[in-house]
Amino acid sequence: MANEVRATVLYDAPGPRGVMLNRIYTAITLVVIALVAWWVLATLGSKGQLDAAKWTPFLHANTWKTYILPGLWGTIKAAVTSIILAIIFGVVFGLGRLAESRLVRGLCAVIVEFFRAIPVLLLMIFLYQLFAIYNVVPPRGLAFWAVTIALTLYNGSVIAEILRAGIRSLPKGQTEAARALGMSHWQTMWTILLPQSIAAMLPALIAQMVIALKDTALGYQIGYVEVVRSGTQSASANQNYLASLFVVGLIMIIINYALTMLAERVEKQLRAGRARRNIFAKVPEAAGAGVGLETKDSVNVDWHAPGYTPLENPDRGH
Repeated sequence: MANEVRATVLYDAPGPRGVMLNRIYTAITLVVIALVAWWVLATLGSKGQLDAAKWTPFLHANTWKTYILPGLWGTIKAAVTSIILAIIFGVVFGLGRLAESRLVRGLCAVIVEFFRAIPVLLLMIFLYQLFAIYNVVPPRGLAFWAVTIALTLYNGSVIAEILRAGIRSLPKGQTEAARALGMSHWQTMWTILLPQSIAAMLPALIAQMVIALKDTALGYQIGYVEVVRSGTQSASANQNYLASLFVVGLIMIIINYALTMLAERVEKQLRAGRARRNIFAKVPEAAGAGVGLETKDSVNVDWHAPGYTPLENPDRGH
């Protein structure tokens, strides 16, 4: 009976007729998907794309050591380096956009909006030529630094806007209380507002990591060795473009899915209440949370350290 009265915020639970129609639509959709998949596989098979010779190179360690793994390392290296630099860039310019000085605010706003508006690929090509002409970096690092700095400028500008919006969304009473205690503008930002906004924007930061990871593939245009380029090189050597691109796509899906799951986990932990220091810990659920509307109070139980003993009101019961 408990499940029959269950409701959601957006719509009521479907009745018997609605459940039957949903099952029929689901069955029809599955049949259509199965027919389309059969047609695609049959067409590929008739073209010889499913032959074992096209796929067996990925069973050899040499293919992975020569092509896939070096490209995967290039992708991860550029993505991790750029997101670390982007966080630093975003914090500096995000706080700069909230500075008391109108000149500082205006300068930071121009820089952030400029790099948000320019396509990442255009930035990569421009930086590659700039570094090559003026010998800013060693020749071997031209492509890497062009990709990394371009991703840093773009993602850093996005993070700056996320940070600014996060701080602006906090209650103004916190700022007023801090100033009433004699704290300066920057002390208020660094010690009170910034920690709260960073905690709130952790899922968005991880989402930017996904974007940075995918955008490293644009480095293909300037000769940077990343996983898409290495997959294409493997396809040229083994004459199996479909198989190579399928494997590369699968690798990117797995990495992006892992990052997405991490973002969802962080977001769930942040919603679960204070003291969530371990993002991998299981979020406890209150008994009976599956009945009626699901809210933070009914779904999540506040976390307590092992051995925690609740303190009861000494006057209770008297």
